[in-house]
Amino acid sequence: MSDVITAAVAALNKKLANSDFEGSAKFVIEDEGVVRIDESGASADDSDADVTMTADSETFQGILSGDVNPTSAFMSGKLAIDGDMGMAMKLGAVLS
Repeated sequence: MSDVITAAVAALNKKLANSDFEGSAKFVIEDEGVVRIDESGASADDSDADVTMTADSETFQGILSGDVNPTSAFMSGKLAIDGDMGMAMKLGAVLS
């Protein structure tokens, strides 16, 4: 597992700790790997999810840190979303 994925899992678990996120989402981080999020937290898991979001490492890390707005990243083509857009928006609210 890459350092980016390891750090992402830890950061996402911290952000999700006090949330009521229900459903599943998967981040595909180009050239790094996959992080899946569900009710039990984040893990380096590539199983199916309600929504799959794909971005490069820089964009993903910016979203995670709050420096990059997920909606702006999507609108500018830096973030691709496949699946349940409502789930992506729900996750965006949890991460902000």
